Amino acid sequence: MLDGERQGDARPPATVRLTAMNFGPYPTVNGLTRLASRFLDEAGRVDDLKGRIGEDLDAAAAAEAGLVTFTPDDIDWEDEVRIAIEERAAFSPDALTGMEASLRFGGPETLESKIFARLSAWQNWIFQRPNAVGPKGALKVYGTGERGDFDRRRV
Repeated sequence: MLDGERQGDARPPATVRLTAMNFGPYPTVNGLTRLASRFLDEAGRVDDLKGRIGEDLDAAAAAEAGLVTFTPDDIDWEDEVRIAIEERAAFSPDALTGMEASLRFGGPETLESKIFARLSAWQNWIFQRPNAVGPKGALKVYGTGERGDFDRRRV
């Protein structure tokens, strides 16, 4: 999240606002909200965040609340965003999809989370697709110093 304003941009600094939607209407398959999963090992953190419903949180406040992971300023923004995109682009699209599916279902394990997060994500998106096991797939070139040749249309 951008900390402050971009030079020459007349818009106000970015803010994040929690609403009641963050606290229950759409629980995941394990019964937790995404925020409850995010702060699984921090008792009381979600209740503290409920007290901030409707409050505009700037980058510093959002970072302090644990709602964003990184807050570069205007000077670093272009480079940091470029580097983040390049890092993600180096991964197989299938692997990113599988990792996201696994992360989505953190917390207490249920039958649904085992099937939809672990089993289907890793077996269907990772280990069976050409981006992993094809001639230039990630698993074939791992440890060689070569980059995988990924079909980015797969996902």
